[in-house]
Amino acid sequence: MKQSDVLIRPFVTEKSTNHMTGTPTQNFKDGNRLEFIVNRHADKQMIKTVFEERFEVKVDKVWTKIQKDGKHAIIKLADGYSAEDVGMRVGVF
Repeated sequence: MKQSDVLIRPFVTEKSTNHMTGTPTQNFKDGNRLEFIVNRHADKQMIKTVFEERFEVKVDKVWTKIQKDGKHAIIKLADGYSAEDVGMRVGVF
């Protein structure tokens, strides 16, 4: 699988935006996350590697879930990196 086939598009909802910025009602540990629709055959390590190379950030953890609209990857960035900055580059804001 080519790297360009792994990340399909960002998944933007009110909840995913709150996880990106960390609302005042959430703990800081709940923030700094992005959600993407990814290729159904991509595993967590592949998603992490492609995301780090494409956006030049370090990923702390990746969670995946399969829903009706495809496979979702929730990507938590490591300390020192901002999900808001990546969101701006992707066009979420």
